[in-house]
Amino acid sequence: MDLHFGDSKPTDEERAAVDALLGPPQSSWEGADRTDADLRWARGGREARDRRDLLLPGLHALNDRVGWISEGALDYLCRRLTVPPAEAYGVATFYAMFSVRPRPATVLHVCTDLACTAAGAAGLCAGVEARLGAGSGVAVERSPCLGLCERAPAALAIRAGDPVRTAVSAPSAVEAAVLAATAPDSAPQEPPAALAVPQAGDPSLTLLRRVGVVDPSSLDDYRAHGGYAALRRAFALGPAGVIREVTDSGLVGRGGAAFPTGRKWQATASQPDRPHHLVCNADESEPGTFKDRVIMEGDPYALVEAMTIAAYAIGAHTGYLYLRGEYPRAIHRMQYAVDQARARGLLGDDVLGQGFAFDIEIRRGAGAYICGEETALFNSIEGFRGEPRSKPPFPVEKGLFGKPTAENNVETLVNVLPILTMGAPAYAAIGTARSTGPKLYCVSGSVERPGVYELPFGATLGELLERAGVRPGLRAVLLGGAAGGFVRPDELGIPLTFEGTREAGTTLGSGVVMAFDDTVPLPRLLLRIAEFFRDESCGQCVPCRVGTVRQEEALRRIADRAGAAAADDIALLREVGRAMRDASICGLGQTAWNAVESAIDRLGAYA
Repeated sequence: MDLHFGDSKPTDEERAAVDALLGPPQSSWEGADRTDADLRWARGGREARDRRDLLLPGLHALNDRVGWISEGALDYLCRRLTVPPAEAYGVATFYAMFSVRPRPATVLHVCTDLACTAAGAAGLCAGVEARLGAGSGVAVERSPCLGLCERAPAALAIRAGDPVRTAVSAPSAVEAAVLAATAPDSAPQEPPAALAVPQAGDPSLTLLRRVGVVDPSSLDDYRAHGGYAALRRAFALGPAGVIREVTDSGLVGRGGAAFPTGRKWQATASQPDRPHHLVCNADESEPGTFKDRVIMEGDPYALVEAMTIAAYAIGAHTGYLYLRGEYPRAIHRMQYAVDQARARGLLGDDVLGQGFAFDIEIRRGAGAYICGEETALFNSIEGFRGEPRSKPPFPVEKGLFGKPTAENNVETLVNVLPILTMGAPAYAAIGTARSTGPKLYCVSGSVERPGVYELPFGATLGELLERAGVRPGLRAVLLGGAAGGFVRPDELGIPLTFEGTREAGTTLGSGVVMAFDDTVPLPRLLLRIAEFFRDESCGQCVPCRVGTVRQEEALRRIADRAGAAAADDIALLREVGRAMRDASICGLGQTAWNAVESAIDRLGAYA
């Protein structure tokens, strides 16, 4: 490998940020302050390359400490990991939260996605940008969904330093957002996670029963409310018994694909290649989705226990929790929970004295919707650009680091706990025959009580919106987020099951339910969806890379015309949409046309 480094040098602060993660350099090749006889050969290159997965944490370390990533800092990190700078530059520029150009140490991310747009994000952005102009020491960036949809409009301030400081303002006004950016330590504290759960404290809840009831920082409180009973039963059943229970329960993935969880675990466990890996996908970047954040903030030990059970079932000894970089409180809560579990013998070399070794590493994302796709997530962890891989081979055969891997999202994993405590038959009795168990729904938009709701599969859309208090003048409901579809107000009888929504010509997706009344301009929402997919396309395949741009262009032209004058562009949208759906590598391109198509066909948009 031929590595070409530039002449730029890291500052002392940048060097310290990298060394805090990787330890002090061992040779002049790595940047040590002593002279070796010959620098023409890298020393320890193989060992360094084995640490390539630390590239993303290294970029975070620099961005956290300084606020951006200079050429000298990138070169120094690349020397330490024996990564070609050109490749590292490609990784650094892939993520929205990083910058390779100088910018202020404080960045204020103002959400402009669907729920926030409907709640007045445009006015918030304009006001904040007017107040924090040049010379304010704050960079204002318009951001995709921050996962705070129940408190829209939202803003997140990040101030680089040692330590990095964050402040959330939601629901936000201009003054509150400016305060968060200029004095994050003085900004109001975030409300407890329980306020995002209108049903909090309801004894009939299954997945959310501890949110608002237990102290999320207390392992003892968690155990006093039934924590770790499921893991003890898992050890009694054995790995095969756990997989059998999960299979018999009918649990399917809650991220949108609805693949049977037991089959995925069995396929991974049966692979002879070792080691096996477990990955928890907590990168819920779908606009309108925030259920996983609420679980991690309100009941973090439940996820630690669920990951331990999953790892035991598939024979994995290392688990990776890939968590959104836009979730600072969830990151803090989960890191604390992992540390406490490790200190108490619930993670480590001998979990609960059963001779099973398992530990969890937390990896932060950095603002890339595509990393919600499982193989793109694997590439991100490994230190490459977060681009999807072609399948086959499938992750259960060759996943993370080329080894058999089971990947599940947060909601899917925490469903394993009631399966083991109540038994598969009792769990399968909840919901319907083909959609078993409880489901979490992220309700936002034109409702009185936005938040995360837990209902058994089979409840209707109307019943859910009645609980949330839908406002008068309902015009449309978006199911499944930006990758989902719109339904009309006269379709609220749709049963919220995978098969029910499919028969109705829409999708349940990850559980997004976003209501819009007649005050919300539908064409602006559709254009925002198109902008979102254009920005988030990784650009790897032509149908998505070109199609998302053409889709946005057509919608902009249609916005200036109406009726028959827009017919040609609507025909073009259909052609582009079919091409993206049929030929894109991954779900981003395959679903980028869904919401626009449903708005045209079901709502009569642009008629």
